[in-house]
Amino acid sequence: MAVVNVMYNVGARDEDPAQTGFAHLFEHLMFGGSKNIPDYDEPLQRAGGENNAYTTNDLTNYYCALPAENIETAFWLESDRMLGLAFSKKSLEVQRKVVVEEFKEHYINKPYGDVWHEMRKLAYTRHPYRWMTIGKELSHIENANIQDVKNFFYRFYRPANAILSVSGKVDTEQVRQLAEKWFGPIPAGEPYHRELPQEPPQTAARLLEIKADVPVDAFIRTWHMESRLNKGYYVADLITEILGGGGSSRLYQSLVKEKQLFSNLDCYHFGSMEAGLVVVEGRLVKGVTMQRADAALTEELEKMKSAEVSAAELEKVRNKTESVIAFEDMSIMSRAASLALYELMGDANLMNTELDKYREVTTADMLEYSRRIFDVNNSNTIYYYAKQQES
Repeated sequence: MAVVNVMYNVGARDEDPAQTGFAHLFEHLMFGGSKNIPDYDEPLQRAGGENNAYTTNDLTNYYCALPAENIETAFWLESDRMLGLAFSKKSLEVQRKVVVEEFKEHYINKPYGDVWHEMRKLAYTRHPYRWMTIGKELSHIENANIQDVKNFFYRFYRPANAILSVSGKVDTEQVRQLAEKWFGPIPAGEPYHRELPQEPPQTAARLLEIKADVPVDAFIRTWHMESRLNKGYYVADLITEILGGGGSSRLYQSLVKEKQLFSNLDCYHFGSMEAGLVVVEGRLVKGVTMQRADAALTEELEKMKSAEVSAAELEKVRNKTESVIAFEDMSIMSRAASLALYELMGDANLMNTELDKYREVTTADMLEYSRRIFDVNNSNTIYYYAKQQES
């Protein structure tokens, strides 16, 4: 098998604040036919392949997995999409409907569906991470016209703004020849230089209370953390693992199992390229007040801020992180995506050296960054109340 992966250096953060959701809409439009190929899926299936795509705030990624002997089919398909989409009004209408339904189903009609729309607006005042990939509001997608779509495509979906990575049972020279044959003739376009408004340091805690028709109260708190290539990113990754990494984690043991204040509780971060968020979110056990749950969480975080974690605890989460990275790299699909991602961050070789960054983290680092991240003035909180049991 082989995987052909094309990563475009465009995500929701690159959108016009008045036209959000375009990066994600494009992920759908890219399957609606291109200049010379009316149906993307059928030829790939004939070649024994499968494909998918995903959009984040930072990037958009497309990949095909197929038998290595049929790899040229993937080059033909991906290059034709990059050359130009069919751009029919019908295709736009079909995909717009799909995205609008997705928005309604997951973010309007679903219980707690608006949590991350609200939290992003609360935590970010200037940076474009303040909206989700689905878009800031439904009208932005509903009002998208064919010219808007063409402008977005020819600005971002150019060879100068894309990374091609191939993994599996392939020959490097053959891959180079195929890349030249299929992608070489496409006009390179202008490289995109990102100049986004930066988020100012937060200086006071923010709190939002929501009452909605949901089964139980929910608690969500975030704190700003460092961007992807900074030391603080790796420290924060290990901190979230100690606090929320499964059944043996500190928060689960204390607040779910022993004190039974939350029915579930997670601690994680978004893995954002730019300065992202550490998150703690959970559903309260019925009858537990928001204030009691908040105080108990604060007590656990104070422990992280007042004493170093033990060397054994740090070693445990480091080993777990190491094994996750190692297992990921065993899959050719993950390997192709990782190569593209690290190249997007500046150097594909980071894939081979990133583990060292985790190994360099000390218990003193964990204490220092816990104090920095979990500063009350760096926090954003949503108390999400169930209407039938207003507190």
